[in-house]
Amino acid sequence: MTITQSESAPLVAVVGSTGIQGGSVIKALSESDKPYRIRGFTRDPTKATAEKLRKSGVEMVAIDLVLENKEDVSKAFAGADYVFLVTNFWEHMDWERELSEGKMLVDAAKAASVKGIIWSGLAHAKKISGGKYSLVGHFDSKAQVTEYGRASGVPFVDVQAGFYASNFLGNFPLIVKEPDGTYCSISFNSDFDPSARARLSSASSAKTKIAPYVLPWPVRPTTVVPLIDMDNDYGLYVRRVLELPVFPDGSVVCTTSEDIAVGEITHQLSQVSGKKIVFKQITAEDATKNFIASGIPPAITADLVEGMQFHDEFGYYGGRATTREGLAQPTRTFTEFAKGVDWNKILV
Repeated sequence: MTITQSESAPLVAVVGSTGIQGGSVIKALSESDKPYRIRGFTRDPTKATAEKLRKSGVEMVAIDLVLENKEDVSKAFAGADYVFLVTNFWEHMDWERELSEGKMLVDAAKAASVKGIIWSGLAHAKKISGGKYSLVGHFDSKAQVTEYGRASGVPFVDVQAGFYASNFLGNFPLIVKEPDGTYCSISFNSDFDPSARARLSSASSAKTKIAPYVLPWPVRPTTVVPLIDMDNDYGLYVRRVLELPVFPDGSVVCTTSEDIAVGEITHQLSQVSGKKIVFKQITAEDATKNFIASGIPPAITADLVEGMQFHDEFGYYGGRATTREGLAQPTRTFTEFAKGVDWNKILV
């Protein structure tokens, strides 16, 4: 069923509508056999993604969802029955800003008297680990928003995002080439730090020896990753929440396309890409060196490395189980995702 304009249909306001998570939510709702009105938000209504959504029937509102626009943000949710909220930490890499903006979104939803909030949160690594892993800010800031949202009095569901399968396509040194046991090269998305990309490109071009690709992670090869094809599958979980007979206030939904061990990831990548890829368990110190070498700031490096250690010891979701039951369609396996990638452009 296409998106409707009928006022008899629930209005779902979707933050991040032109991004990965919000876009996945809109895709899933637009494919439902139930009617929805959808309101999306964008800083630039002229961008191609925003225009495509508008043509599909989404009500697009031009607004920057930042603290400086707090009053306008509250107005933007007016009339909505449900809201999907998400913050983009990687856009600014500021934990305090993420927490403040997340709270602002909750406040705006409450002011609009919505029937329910669906929030894209993550596990509280510091609490779950008893303080052992206290630097995983991009998890903990979202978890603090979750706590704030639950205390708001508005029915609240936390739909946590799994490990993006697209993370293997760039930005972080998840797959590297080691000609002589040293860090050599990495692929970057176009929006990553240009200076870091230039430094790494220069270092890589100086080494021409062909070598296996390596996943050098500070985890065990048996560590299970809840990999998710975000574009295709995340929205299915949000749709399931909205289409349950009763809005599941207080619940936590742990999303995944496929739960897969790190060692198996390398095996499947090798088969699909035709490249020789092996897993290498490394120390936290060596992982830190890899991230720093790629141009990632020290504070963010500490966040990422401790996050991987937390994942290895306590599980990505801190011990909570994933389930794909009740979704509108099967999720994509990692192999299915990988077959859609031109690895010759990624593994260079």
